[in-house]
Amino acid sequence: MLHCHQTQSAVVLRFVEQQGFLGAALALVIGASLACTSTSSVMSTPSPTTRTLVWSDEFDGVAGARIDSTKWGYDKTDGCNQENCGWGNNEKEYYTDAPDNIALNGRGQLMIVARRAPAGLTCYYGACRYRSAKITTRGKMLAAPGRVEGRIKLPAGQGLWPAFWMLGHNVPVMGWPAGGEIDIMENKGSEPTMSSSAVHGPGYSGNTPFAHRHKLDAGSFSDDFHTFAVEWDSLHVRFFVDGIAHYAVTREAVERYGKSILDQPFFLILNLAVGGHFDGDPQSDAIFPATMLVDYVRVYARQ
Repeated sequence: MLHCHQTQSAVVLRFVEQQGFLGAALALVIGASLACTSTSSVMSTPSPTTRTLVWSDEFDGVAGARIDSTKWGYDKTDGCNQENCGWGNNEKEYYTDAPDNIALNGRGQLMIVARRAPAGLTCYYGACRYRSAKITTRGKMLAAPGRVEGRIKLPAGQGLWPAFWMLGHNVPVMGWPAGGEIDIMENKGSEPTMSSSAVHGPGYSGNTPFAHRHKLDAGSFSDDFHTFAVEWDSLHVRFFVDGIAHYAVTREAVERYGKSILDQPFFLILNLAVGGHFDGDPQSDAIFPATMLVDYVRVYARQ
């Protein structure tokens, strides 16, 4: 998940579509500001559809069913069990696998629900304020360079932090940020018309210069489902909302700051965080329960 309050000036990339899965001629435009507060977009035609589906979860099943344990695992607690209290961002949720926090809804969707925590649950900061859920394909599936997409409906409310993101396969060994991170979608609950995407690695983490915010032309991300996707290979990465590319980064641009993390497989993560540095702690608990709905997650191989 993106760890930033504001970012430095970044390299903006404009590109011209060519043939192939990620065939794009990319030109650097230096000096534009793509800070976390930026709303400018880098637009492109939709990506070609010549790709092969290699993994997916459509979240079919009866209401109340648990996630498919052959595809996903749970990250639980407040992060202290991983020596990462608050998950590195001063977050206030305690992740569980309880069905009132995460379950199928019986309509082909996964529900991740943030709620006020019950009495008696202790977090690193004292009595826990919230419970939520986080799942990952770590140890189950690695997505090789290609395309990953999810169709998601986000909750709204200041202090919520829904995210769809990836960590490099060697993060458990190399640590963060050396192992690499790609944020397909993050959202501040206080800004339901905005989403952000980012790349983190050695020399460009936290206040990464490679972060971009995308604003919907109409409606909000809490009104309906929207598709968030990323395509990457060893040379570049592109981010999409509803089939339209809004941001791209090249290996050349990344290597101005440090080693590229693009040429590797990643494991996927879905979570609904609460509080912390991104959107602040909730100023009102009237927003709970808050539900992130996931219609599907799909992984495609390059042709």
